[in-house]
Amino acid sequence: MGYRLNLAPRILLLHLTLLSVTKWSESARVFTIVNLCDQTIWPAITPGENFSGGGFKLKPGHSIVFNAPVGWSGRIWGRTGCNFNRTGTESCETGSCGSKLKCSASGKQPVSLAEFTLASLDFYDVSLVDGYNLPMTVTPVNGTGNCNVAGCVADLRRRCPVELAVKSKGKVISCRSACDVFDSDQYCCRGDYGNPSTCRPSHYSKIFKKACPTAYSYAYDDPTSIFTCTGSDYVISFCSYKRKKPV
Repeated sequence: MGYRLNLAPRILLLHLTLLSVTKWSESARVFTIVNLCDQTIWPAITPGENFSGGGFKLKPGHSIVFNAPVGWSGRIWGRTGCNFNRTGTESCETGSCGSKLKCSASGKQPVSLAEFTLASLDFYDVSLVDGYNLPMTVTPVNGTGNCNVAGCVADLRRRCPVELAVKSKGKVISCRSACDVFDSDQYCCRGDYGNPSTCRPSHYSKIFKKACPTAYSYAYDDPTSIFTCTGSDYVISFCSYKRKKPV
């Protein structure tokens, strides 16, 4: 069960620093999920047993904190344009995991995706291999090792190639991957292209990488996209641009 915060960014960072010093247990990782977008989002997490069942609503400027055990391995993404009724069913414009508020399956492409494996040495990354729907970053707090910020602060919806763009009411709401659009071995890194020697950056993945240098842009983009950290808590932020109106 998480608890909700509504703090200004600088106060939130101070809170996280203090919280990381007094962890609930040595084996825990504190995850803080922050909505810095100018719209409500519905974060989704699989597996979601430690994260409010796998899905929840998060208003602009709000955050929620969870405690995840070492050994957890999973995915976090944001859903947009959702409409849930009292039973928790309906759908979302992007990132839908079916028709449920609580996700038990991965989000529908295209979606920006944070991936974690928590162990004595944590592995984490932000992947755009399945496309892009929201700016997203992972920031480690008080860890040791290669604890860099991973992710994408750019709004790729504004620079998405026409052939990859997904629109709703005339507005680009997400950007598909070349693999999803063209379904070729070369773009999908499969068949003869199923290894790092033959699967090279494409024209499209280079667009993603230029905009978001610390996010995965294609399947074998490991050297500049996957990070490791020991004993860290994590802040997962959606968007980073200034909101139109304060909350």
